[in-house]
Amino acid sequence: MVALVLRVLLALAAIPLVLSLAYNVVNPVSALMLLRWVQGERVERVWTPIEQMSPVLVRTVIASEDASFCSHWGVDLDEMRAAIDKADELEDARGASTIPMQIAKNLFLWPGRALIRKAFEIPLALWLDLVVSKRRLIEIYLNIAEWGPNGEFGVEAGARRAFGIPAARVDARQAALLAVTLPNPRRRNAGNPSPGLERLAARLQARVPREGPELTACLGPLR
Repeated sequence: MVALVLRVLLALAAIPLVLSLAYNVVNPVSALMLLRWVQGERVERVWTPIEQMSPVLVRTVIASEDASFCSHWGVDLDEMRAAIDKADELEDARGASTIPMQIAKNLFLWPGRALIRKAFEIPLALWLDLVVSKRRLIEIYLNIAEWGPNGEFGVEAGARRAFGIPAARVDARQAALLAVTLPNPRRRNAGNPSPGLERLAARLQARVPREGPELTACLGPLR
């Protein structure tokens, strides 16, 4: 019986490892998208290759979500230590989730802040960064992130909802507004931003050029 349980657990653990390899060529959907489909809720996602996205949008999201994306191996240990040091409790640590960690959570895990999820998220992020190129990782992230309150997933749906334009035509201000909605896309509206959201976006827009070419050096030509 114990041997059978171990085999089942190993098989379950192998699923995300195998799927990660497949996602080099297969366009994935997130666990949240699947859940909403099963529940009969609205899901809007149009897969958009990175070549068809505005370069300033790609740069701005990386600057906002994971400025060290091109230099770490899936987990930013320095940012993680800093976030833990600032937090009152380990569970309260924020700001340390890299883009590969967010992809791991969105594709394979569940929402929330439980430490047990982090225990799975970190090795999965390291694995994703090892077997999937940085360019493909950011392409996946931009196509699975939740970008609106009514089932909008991916930057194409987010841009069309907020501004009525495709992701290819997003300018620097619009890119910043889209990026700062990501922490809470159900309450933050890039198309009708509050004064506070406008200020956040303006600060991000001003910071992006200062990040330099290293910000997207690992991606190759964006268009």
